[in-house]
Amino acid sequence: MTEANIRSNVREEIVRAEECLKEADALERERFYAGGVSRLYYAVFHCVRALLIGKELEPKTHEGALRLLGLHFVKPGIVSTQVSHIFARLMKYREEADYNASYAVTKDDYAGFKTDAGVLFASTKEFLKKEGMI
Repeated sequence: MTEANIRSNVREEIVRAEECLKEADALERERFYAGGVSRLYYAVFHCVRALLIGKELEPKTHEGALRLLGLHFVKPGIVSTQVSHIFARLMKYREEADYNASYAVTKDDYAGFKTDAGVLFASTKEFLKKEGMI
């Protein structure tokens, strides 16, 4: 993959993350908090993919993305452990929201997830800008 292709793919992932955040906002306005959690998760998933693509890494699974994030970004101290914790937490609760019919997301729960997603999104964009990727 060329440097130009990498940058283009990183930017596409960030654009997709931004779209997911907007979708989450729309669901929140209608009080569809479980659906909003799913969209928040995908926003952070696209952020993580942007980071990984910047290092020419392409995970095959969501869990693989988490492992690669830890190995290539958290362990060497490039991003804080908070980033991987947010990603793992949203991954868990997205699965609950999508697959467990009895799982309920309250307005307060959603607010915490939204704050976490915002932290991960902002730190990802900051890192990618510093690296000249976006």
